[in-house]
Amino acid sequence: PDGLASFRNFLRSEFSEENAEFWVACEDYKKTKSPVKMAEKAKKIYEEFIQTEAPKEVNIDHFTKAVTMKNLVEPSPTSFDMAQKRIFALMEKDSLPRFVRSEFYHELIK
Repeated sequence: PDGLASFRNFLRSEFSEENAEFWVACEDYKKTKSPVKMAEKAKKIYEEFIQTEAPKEVNIDHFTKAVTMKNLVEPSPTSFDMAQKRIFALMEKDSLPRFVRSEFYHELIK
């Protein structure tokens, strides 16, 4: 939890916190059992992170966005998997190496 909080603070400082927020929202979504709740959460995640001009729009390619939208016709625990994997890879290759070199990380490991 401390590591995630520190990483999110780092992302906030780089104006890319939506990536971690999206990933966390997807993890929460996958734990949802009720189909009604799942549909509600899927709509919220889509509107907040996926749709064009969303308040916290994540940077995914058009193909991934199209697949995600198709998956949301009948929401399932895997509806956001492709988009979540793309965002994870982006953070892993781009944000995480910078985080490890940052003061945020050095404060965390002290």
